[in-house]
Amino acid sequence: MIDLISIFSAATSGLGSPADIWQAILTDFSKIGTPEALAAFGQVILIDLVFAADNAIVVGALAGGLPADQRRKVILIGIGAALVLRILFALIVVQLLQIVGLVLAGGLLLLWVAWNFYREIFHEGESAGSPEIEGDEHSGVKSTKTFWAAAWAVMAADVSMSLDNVLGVAGAARDHPGILVIGLILSVALMGLAANVIAKYIERYKWIAYLGLAVIVYVAGKMIYSGLVGDEQTIGVLTLFG
Repeated sequence: MIDLISIFSAATSGLGSPADIWQAILTDFSKIGTPEALAAFGQVILIDLVFAADNAIVVGALAGGLPADQRRKVILIGIGAALVLRILFALIVVQLLQIVGLVLAGGLLLLWVAWNFYREIFHEGESAGSPEIEGDEHSGVKSTKTFWAAAWAVMAADVSMSLDNVLGVAGAARDHPGILVIGLILSVALMGLAANVIAKYIERYKWIAYLGLAVIVYVAGKMIYSGLVGDEQTIGVLTLFG
């Protein structure tokens, strides 16, 4: 755990040293029974779950039209790229959220993400899908015809979904730095270790996806409000014109 915290704190001066981050984790989780901390942690878990599933479903769908050996390579590229990108975005998210107007922009982006997530998870079309990923045949995402086209499409999707995942976690846990760090670590772990399993269960139990979608919309609304009027951590855009 300490090594992972060191990785995530290397470029996040806003969260302090590894020792400071470890203390923040201990502080936040010693108060996990409070409504505020419990709500933040629950939101972070749901956001991580639905984005891990969404990432797996999109990657599987994009690779679905390829031969088996190429399909497996593209899926591995997708998972590997998602892991790296989540770490890179996690390293800069604290600084990014300090920029005036970026919390507002992040909230608007999450609203767009929620709409796309709804279309992908709730079956607006059919796809060839990949046997390795359960549920991707209903994504509506069109498979690509060649290995390199699939690889580039997967990389582009990973950039968007990784940024969305990190922004969502950061938006849900901004008042709880310890929960924020654990949420970012969980997002990487779930993508690398359990994305396909999560996709299978979300495909089977739609209420998880509905709940996750509601949380994303809630976090987006909270970020938009904070980005407009400001709060203890954010300078609102409207205050610049007051």
